[in-house]
Amino acid sequence: MTHNNLFRTTAFLTALAVGAIAQPPVARAEKVSLPSDKLAAGVPGTGPVSLEEIKKWLADSKNHETLEVALPEGLSLGQSQISGLDKNPLTRAKIELGRQLYFDTRLSADNTISCASCHHPDDGYARHTQFGVGIGGQMGGRNSPVSYNRILSSLQFWDGRADSVEAQAVGPIQNPIEMGNTHEGCVKSLQEIPVYVAQFKSVFKSDKITIDQVGQALASFERTIVTGTSPFDASEAYKPFASMTKEDLEDLKNDDPKVYAKYEAAAALAKAMPMSESAKRGQALFFSERVNCSACHVGANLADEKYHNLGIGMDAKEPDLGRYVVTKVEADKGAFKTPTIRNVELSAPYMHDGSLATLMDVVEHYNKGGTPNAHLSDKVKPLKLTDQEKLDIVEFMKACTGPFPKVQQGRLPAGK
Repeated sequence: MTHNNLFRTTAFLTALAVGAIAQPPVARAEKVSLPSDKLAAGVPGTGPVSLEEIKKWLADSKNHETLEVALPEGLSLGQSQISGLDKNPLTRAKIELGRQLYFDTRLSADNTISCASCHHPDDGYARHTQFGVGIGGQMGGRNSPVSYNRILSSLQFWDGRADSVEAQAVGPIQNPIEMGNTHEGCVKSLQEIPVYVAQFKSVFKSDKITIDQVGQALASFERTIVTGTSPFDASEAYKPFASMTKEDLEDLKNDDPKVYAKYEAAAALAKAMPMSESAKRGQALFFSERVNCSACHVGANLADEKYHNLGIGMDAKEPDLGRYVVTKVEADKGAFKTPTIRNVELSAPYMHDGSLATLMDVVEHYNKGGTPNAHLSDKVKPLKLTDQEKLDIVEFMKACTGPFPKVQQGRLPAGK
């Protein structure tokens, strides 16, 4: 290296060290609060999405920025439990692609069934049928589980056989009694729709659509479907301030304006969505040692992500063995995943086999101590609840209902 080149190189490194040479800005994730109506609003416009519209939308770099999501009051307690975003980051473009795929019946063999057919927004992201109804009117053997709050969940399905939301999302496509297609057939159909081809290429930087990409897009959309703040959450947020006197609050206002602002927000929220006295009594029972619903319905999503035998269906001639089929562990016979209590009033019927029509039926099942069998969970015992206590627990579960984001269901890609 010549003296002059050495001098220039040294000068460059020195300037770089002290910041004299401008560096490319470090991309920062945009923060978005869930649930978000904007993320599920679809590409602007009306009618089928045209190729011209999608190309214009994809040209906006903002739609490709990585999103950092914040969960709403209550559910935010599980912020550290968010699952899957390290391997499959969220972007607006990927979420929008997933939204379209979620509602598109062209993923099925005969263009009749979409993900929403069994997990529909109008039915609490489940279906008001005992079992899922698939291609040709075929019925499965299990009730459709809810597809919201999956951002806090890893293993999927009632028996946990899918290790991610991505794996779950593509499973029904090739199930012969659900969407009745093959992964290859699904991909072939998508490749024949120019609007989809443009999106997959833009989102995944690949000329070839794969079933893994389909799963990633669907999972991205599903992870944005979360339950908003409920009366229960509002009540919990206000609790730290509930016993404060006017003098206490005045001192707080003077000494710590930031905490006082939190008080004002919590008070306004509790006033806007109050819990009934019945729901408050139900909450006390729900979390009590005597009733102990929180042995399983615990944490931010009010679900422990574990599997329990409640006796449901175990008196059948050939009972569904649930988790056991996956693990082959004897203790898992008849065990199924704990569903969330959040927004549960919207997704009747209940249990893995859809055998309980109402929340009161669910409470009655627990009250009698479940259905006896060799693998019944030791957490299930007769409760000896009064009629009023049963009503109160139901009211508490209803008080765990918060708003879903508004989702554009009908605006899908043009094409055959």
